[in-house]
Amino acid sequence: MRTLAITDFKAHALQVLGQVAETRERVIVTKRGKPLAEVIPISQEVPRPGQLADALVFEKDIITPLGEDMWDVCK
Repeated sequence: MRTLAITDFKAHALQVLGQVAETRERVIVTKRGKPLAEVIPISQEVPRPGQLADALVFEKDIITPLGEDMWDVCK
């Protein structure tokens, strides 16, 4: 992981962002020697529509497990 002073980052931001995208290496931006921000590469994985469809459980009847009186309390 590379560190870079904020003044250097400001002067070379486009170059640093290009390097982060290319090398996938994180960069810590510091101000007076203290970490201020972290530049990280964006995830390459793009979520697909319906990706979680198999992870969900759909119940046909959501009232019966609790009982009708419990649903009346929520009103």
